Amino acid sequence: MSGIARIDEQSVIKAYARWAPVYDFSFGPIADAGRKRAIEIINKRQGSLLEVGVGTGVALPRYAPHLTVTGIDLSPDMLRIARQRVRERKLTNIAGIFEMDASELRFEDASFDTVVAMYVMTVVPDPVKVLNELERVCAPGGEVLIVNHFAQDHGLRGWVESFMAPAARALGWHPDFRVETITDITTLDLVETVKLKPFGLFTMLRFRKREETPVSGVPEESVPAA
Repeated sequence: MSGIARIDEQSVIKAYARWAPVYDFSFGPIADAGRKRAIEIINKRQGSLLEVGVGTGVALPRYAPHLTVTGIDLSPDMLRIARQRVRERKLTNIAGIFEMDASELRFEDASFDTVVAMYVMTVVPDPVKVLNELERVCAPGGEVLIVNHFAQDHGLRGWVESFMAPAARALGWHPDFRVETITDITTLDLVETVKLKPFGLFTMLRFRKREETPVSGVPEESVPAA
């Protein structure tokens, strides 16, 4: 978290309460390319999926019906829209939509085969703590996908980031969030990095959690008595 200003939980809730009614029509289209790419990967997987930061539930109808999907978000205003979307679209593969803090997930260890956080890490008060939770609830052999904006100081993308900084702050983002905040502390294996449209403004990081390996050793009964 060095160099990143902390964002408190209530500020995030208030920001998204203001944006909830128009979020899908304002920020939604900008983020859609990254969301589409992540969902393409997720839909090839099996089992249970946790979407952290489900927001208004814009991704929910796009998940393949063979997946069992759970969504969480901190914003009750966003979740109200997400639940309405589930009802209107009659999405039968949604296991639950919960109001929950991403840094304190109320799920058991290794609960999900896939965990995805899209456009979340720059808005949470403690992204390192959130990352630890994503790792914890992901099952061994499972995948964690993170789609996010990561800061860059130069080139066209740097100019676009500067231009968008006021809107980013209005949404409660960390405009100076760097990829090393994630890659330098995770124990997950990074298997893919993809720059996303528009302008490479967003990046998808695809991680895999290592399979648990049994501890090898000499069976107790074979150890000679002293």
